[in-house]
Amino acid sequence: MDVELTPLPGIGFRRMFTTDAGCRVGVVTHYAGGRRELVYHDGDDPDATRSITLRRDEAVALAGLLGLLDVFDVTITPADDPDRQPTAPR
Repeated sequence: MDVELTPLPGIGFRRMFTTDAGCRVGVVTHYAGGRRELVYHDGDDPDATRSITLRRDEAVALAGLLGLLDVFDVTITPADDPDRQPTAPR
């Protein structure tokens, strides 16, 4: 499956893929606040795209419904950060 990454100038970026049934599904990640929107459309017209904004707890619930068994909070630090400490999953 190919996931397309599309920069959205001034907004953030979008990652999308096409299902076997021809539906386009993805997530828009906004620069401001890291807000995420679930986006989808089932036709050839990208202007017909619909979106659903999810709070973090709603996104976690959706991940559970989709079969994700474990959800971890992860802190990402740059590899060149001298204070970087290895951490184990909780």
